[in-house]
Amino acid sequence: MPRRHAVVVGAGIGGLTAANALHRRGWSVTVCERAPQLPATGAGIGLAPNALLALKTIGVDDAAHAVGSAVPETMGVRRSDGRWLTRISTANMAARHGMPPIAVPRPALTAALAGALPPEGFRYGTTVTGVDDAAGRPTVRTNAGPDLTADLVVAADGIHSPLRRAHFPGHPGLHYIGETAWRTIVDAPDLPPVDMSETWGRGERFGVTPLSDGRFYLYATAVVPAGTRWADSRDELWRRFGSWHAPIPELLERVSRLDPADVLQNDLYDLAGPLPSLHHGRIAWLGDSAHAMAPNLGQGGCQAIEDAAVLTRLLPAGDSAVGTDQVPVALAAYTAARRDRTDAVRVRARRVGRLGVLRNPLLAAARDLAVRATPAGLALRGLDDLFDGFRLPA
Repeated sequence: MPRRHAVVVGAGIGGLTAANALHRRGWSVTVCERAPQLPATGAGIGLAPNALLALKTIGVDDAAHAVGSAVPETMGVRRSDGRWLTRISTANMAARHGMPPIAVPRPALTAALAGALPPEGFRYGTTVTGVDDAAGRPTVRTNAGPDLTADLVVAADGIHSPLRRAHFPGHPGLHYIGETAWRTIVDAPDLPPVDMSETWGRGERFGVTPLSDGRFYLYATAVVPAGTRWADSRDELWRRFGSWHAPIPELLERVSRLDPADVLQNDLYDLAGPLPSLHHGRIAWLGDSAHAMAPNLGQGGCQAIEDAAVLTRLLPAGDSAVGTDQVPVALAAYTAARRDRTDAVRVRARRVGRLGVLRNPLLAAARDLAVRATPAGLALRGLDDLFDGFRLPA
């Protein structure tokens, strides 16, 4: 019998993971990406144990480990003077959760996921302008070529998801969390070993994540009004963080050698509230389009990967004889399985972010004292619901 056809809107990590999972389940998959080629932007991404387990269930975990992944020895939070507030061994994480977290370059991961798919399934330079799912199989309208007909549409069209706005017009949309963020990758093979850390100041944060090839994924945030921009982000980063503890100044010196375009700046938004449903007819939303969250827990991409694994497990195989009316049933089960978990992570990420950017000196000092007083074992157990919360439906 003819294989079922899925259209995936967006070639980010969530969309490409879903496309791989569907392809391995026997579906014919078309990926529509508005960029003229596979997006190469982005810096680094951390893959926590829950995301790695989800990739393993799909069968593409080798993609994450083959792109220069790194496992830091420890990870934790520091003050701007370098004093550790909390520090967790990744070996202890692996013992507790089955595997340690890894850090990978985002463009390399998307390239590896795309490379595991048939190249003829990609339509670059194709913007999806609408999906008509009023009756029967959805019709996907694009700016290029004829309409596409599908049995399933996966809306992985990002934080500003046009499909989310079109199908949930009453939802309040995005919420500015009050911070802008800078991200980049620098080469620094001459530096001594560096732990994975996030440093908290007053209204500012700086994150350092070592990669496996002598490079470092760096990110920084500051509390500013939305839309605030500087002539040169490199100078602004040095002004804000150049006096912080080592190796931040050394890394910023390397940032100063980069092309200004290689330092990305984005204001941070999350979803103002949960969507009433993660599906509509035969359309399923996943990742940022479904539950955009602040990056404070490093779970945005991880939850998108979980979404893809759960969604695909619930759907019938692409070449099975099960009636097509089972697709809406499967999507309803997907909403039931994912909506509460993803919204709980979204809310937690927002709360953690508020702690990290406290500006009042008394409140910041009280925060630091509370974090330092928390035993490492208790802090590790506090991650159980994140790292062990991924479940595939029976």
